[in-house]
Amino acid sequence: MTDNRIGCLDSGYPSADLITKALKQGIRMVTPVLLDRSAQAKAAEGFDKNAFTINWKTRQVRCPAGKTSSHWNPVKQHGTDAIVITFSVLTCRDCPFQKQCTTSKTGRRMLTLRPEELHENLARARAAQKTDTWKNKYALRAGVEGTINQALDITGIRRARYRGLPKVRLQHAFSATALNVIRLDAHWTTDPLDRPRHSRLERLSYRLSA
Repeated sequence: MTDNRIGCLDSGYPSADLITKALKQGIRMVTPVLLDRSAQAKAAEGFDKNAFTINWKTRQVRCPAGKTSSHWNPVKQHGTDAIVITFSVLTCRDCPFQKQCTTSKTGRRMLTLRPEELHENLARARAAQKTDTWKNKYALRAGVEGTINQALDITGIRRARYRGLPKVRLQHAFSATALNVIRLDAHWTTDPLDRPRHSRLERLSYRLSA
C-alpha cells in the first residue's frame, strides 16, 4: 500500500505493532521509536542486534563471527509474539569475540526478536529517524506542540465551559482567535514565544514567596 498520510507523534506512542498497523492503513508514522535496549547497544560497543544476519526462511541467525544459531523458539512475552534465538554454548565458548557479544553466565548469546514483518518495520523506522529528512519533518511537530501548550495555558481549552456542541465549537473559535491575536502581537512587538515555561510547582512557590 502506498503511503498517503503521515502521522506525527511523540515517543510515547510508537511500537512495532502500531507502526505496522498504521502502514497497513496507508499511514506513515513520523515518531521517535525506542532504540535497541540491549547491553551492547547501550554501551555502543560489542555486537547489537543489527550485527546479526537473520534468515527468516530457514529460521536461523548468523553472528558476526559467521556462526549459526542453534535454536529458534517462538514465544509469548507480555502478551505479544516474539522469537527467542539462542546460540550453542559450544559455538560461543571458543569464539574470539565472545566478550564483545555476551556477558551471560552460560557464555552463549541470546537474541529476542519480533516476528518478521514487525521486526523489519521497526528496523526501518529506527534507520529513518537518523536521517535529515525525518528530523526536518519531525521538527514541524515542535511548532504544533508549542501552539497547543499555549492554548492550554492561556485559554483553558482543555475543558469546555458550556454544554452542547454549538457552544463548545464557538468557544474553540474564540480561543483560536484570541491565540492568533496574542501570537501576532508577540511577533510584532516582542520576542515571539520567548517566554520561559514554569511548572505548576514553581508558580505556586512564587505565589507563596510573594
